[in-house]
Amino acid sequence: MQEPPLYSDQELVSSSRGATSFHKVPPHSIEAEQSVLGSLLFNNSAWYTIADRLSEYDFYRPDHRLIFKAIKMLAEMGQPCDVITLSEWLIKQNKLENVGGIAYLGMLADSTPSAANITAYADIVREKSILRELIHVGSRIMDSAFQYEGHKPTELLENAEKLVFEIAEKGARSGGGFREIKEILTKTLDQIDILYQSGNSITGVPTGFKDFDEQTSGLQRSDLIIVAGRPSMGKTSFAMNIAEYVAIQAKHPVAVFSMEMPCEQLAMRLISSLARINQQNVRTGKLEDHDWTNITSAISLLSESPLFIDDTPALNPTELRARARRLASEHGQLGLIVIDYLQLMQVPDSRENRATEVSEISRGLKALAKELHVPVIALSQLNRSLEQRPNKRPVMSDLRESGSIEQDADLIIFIYRDEVYNQDSEDKGTAEIIVAKQRNGPIGTVRLTFLGHLTRFENFSPMDYYHGEH
Repeated sequence: MQEPPLYSDQELVSSSRGATSFHKVPPHSIEAEQSVLGSLLFNNSAWYTIADRLSEYDFYRPDHRLIFKAIKMLAEMGQPCDVITLSEWLIKQNKLENVGGIAYLGMLADSTPSAANITAYADIVREKSILRELIHVGSRIMDSAFQYEGHKPTELLENAEKLVFEIAEKGARSGGGFREIKEILTKTLDQIDILYQSGNSITGVPTGFKDFDEQTSGLQRSDLIIVAGRPSMGKTSFAMNIAEYVAIQAKHPVAVFSMEMPCEQLAMRLISSLARINQQNVRTGKLEDHDWTNITSAISLLSESPLFIDDTPALNPTELRARARRLASEHGQLGLIVIDYLQLMQVPDSRENRATEVSEISRGLKALAKELHVPVIALSQLNRSLEQRPNKRPVMSDLRESGSIEQDADLIIFIYRDEVYNQDSEDKGTAEIIVAKQRNGPIGTVRLTFLGHLTRFENFSPMDYYHGEH
């Protein structure tokens, strides 16, 4: 029996720039591919063992891709799959001869006496597929470096990192699956014991806001945290105050993606907040001599902190994740990621409506939080429609282009300052931090002091407030 050709000339890997001085056969294992297909024909139930590990594109030989796709179609239709049913399906698709005929299907079934090792065979096929993807991406990266006209090296590097990261994402996805409850309980008990021994109710990353930390137990690692509010409520100030505390006091690396505000403006805000000097005076340079002492101290604190700001506009989820991963690899476990703001992110080459795009972005940010085991704060806008209500405190339905934001977020916080709408408000100088959703904790409202001229939130002092010192 003559088998189909192992590969075509087009599938050989050649050198860059179209050179034909050498050819190499890409990594593959014909035996592993045949064993996977034979196992599926031998035992149809084996499909559910590897369905989430492989796709037809992981197979090197074109005939094996066709066979795997046919088995997949039969399995999804709930049909039995053996040599006869598979050949009939391929005949209807005019593909039987493309796979070597019924004789080759019979050989696959007869040469695999058991499906017991199908997971190991599938892992080999997937590993070879990843290697081929790396070779393909490496060739593209090399070509782009040779043909660099019109592109900055930093752009080429960014694209190269993006391409490699996409392969890494696919590889990581195939490594999931069920874990035995006994193993999970052992690790969970260890974690509970650590919390018990510490005696500290703050189990996550502290924010510096005492009442808020008690409400949330700190920002939990792997959580996506949405901070939403209408313009002028102080979303950026609130997030940056937390970032400042995590970087300076807790000394954890913090990544800030500022897509709305240039990093220089953000730095001025930080200096004003820390030095306790009116932001307008800092921006205009109207400073007193004694202000410089405070500014120098603020700059010293910030300079020594592991705070990193990226003000690239309109990042897409893949670019943002690649940069966050790079920062983590260079500086260790991140303490916090801040994104200002979610609706300014883009989805490349998307033809979906904006709500669907925002849903894709929020899912990507949740995946980033889990992957890097870090709390991710994403600022979000609210719909204008709430302005028409007598009570302008935000509710869940006010989230702009919400899509799956409500589902993806572990913690949703609304910022409301009554004085924005009511000049004679009795609550001037204060802000309501409304915990509208907390996946693993209570909801409720925490009050903070807001110092607008310093763009700074602080712990609320009831005594000062009721004595009119707010």
